[in-house]
Amino acid sequence: MLQQDYIMRLIREFFAALQRALEKNELEDRTKALHELYEQYVGPYEFYQAATIEQVMEKIEEYPEEQRIHRMEMLAELYYVEAGMRSAPVAEQLYMQAYLLFRFIDTHSGLYSLERRKKIEEIEQKLKMGNSLNPSMKKEN
Repeated sequence: MLQQDYIMRLIREFFAALQRALEKNELEDRTKALHELYEQYVGPYEFYQAATIEQVMEKIEEYPEEQRIHRMEMLAELYYVEAGMRSAPVAEQLYMQAYLLFRFIDTHSGLYSLERRKKIEEIEQKLKMGNSLNPSMKKEN
């Protein structure tokens, strides 16, 4: 029960901090705030910028099992938000990382999220428009 309370508090704190970061007026201030959120909630910013999805998943394994999906969701949100602030090809790479994490969460969390589904669809559209649709992104039937 205490672990569940801790996770819920952590998630609320994360999303509140993310909202505050997005409210900053200057791009440089938003970028700095995002870097700090990576460091505080998931780990070294530099690692997550260079990591493959396989490396990300290995790193997430370091967290207790009951935190893994939530940490993935935080990371996916950070990738998603940062992608919206960057230009191609970095934005496309970040959107792809967010997409892969959101899809994993959608499949393995056991919880349906309309907001997550909308983000998945939005990312699919953004990447299609950029002519960079990865074959692994094709919809499963």
